[in-house]
Amino acid sequence: MEAIINKDGFIQITMIVKDIEKAVEGWCTLLGIEPPPINLCHMEGGENYTYRGQPVSCDVKACNIPMNGWLLELHEVISGDSTFKEFMEKHGNGVHHSGFEVGDRRDEVIRRIGEMGLDVNRTFGAYPGSSWTIVDSEDLLGVNLNIKPVR
Repeated sequence: MEAIINKDGFIQITMIVKDIEKAVEGWCTLLGIEPPPINLCHMEGGENYTYRGQPVSCDVKACNIPMNGWLLELHEVISGDSTFKEFMEKHGNGVHHSGFEVGDRRDEVIRRIGEMGLDVNRTFGAYPGSSWTIVDSEDLLGVNLNIKPVR
C-alpha cells in the first residue's frame, strides 16, 4: 500500500491552550528548558489566509518548543474566527493538529486526502517561503492534519 503522507515528514504537534504563558511554563519546567518566546501572530484574511473557504482575520499567541526533529507548537486564541477558535470552543485545551512536510507533492497530497472524503478547505495560510493547509480530519483520525510543502 502506497503512503499518501510519508511518516518521515512529521514536523509538529500543535496544541490549543487557554493560557499560553501557563502552558509554556509547564512544558519548559517538565522538559528542563528555557522558555522560547511567545509571539503574537496576526493572520489577515484574503488570498493568504482563509477559514472554511472565506477570507477572515484572526490573532493568536504562538510558541514553538523545539523537540528532537519536530516542534511542539502552542496556540492561544486571541480574536477572530479561525480553526483554532472553532477547536477551543468545541474541545477546550487539546491537540489541534499533527503537521507533515510533503515538499513538492503538496497538491497531490491534498488531492488524495480530499479523495478520502476529508474536507481539505478548513484553513489555508501562506507566509514567505511556504504555506499550510489544515485538513478537517478529526472524525477519521482523532486530530486535524496540517500539510506544508516546507517548514
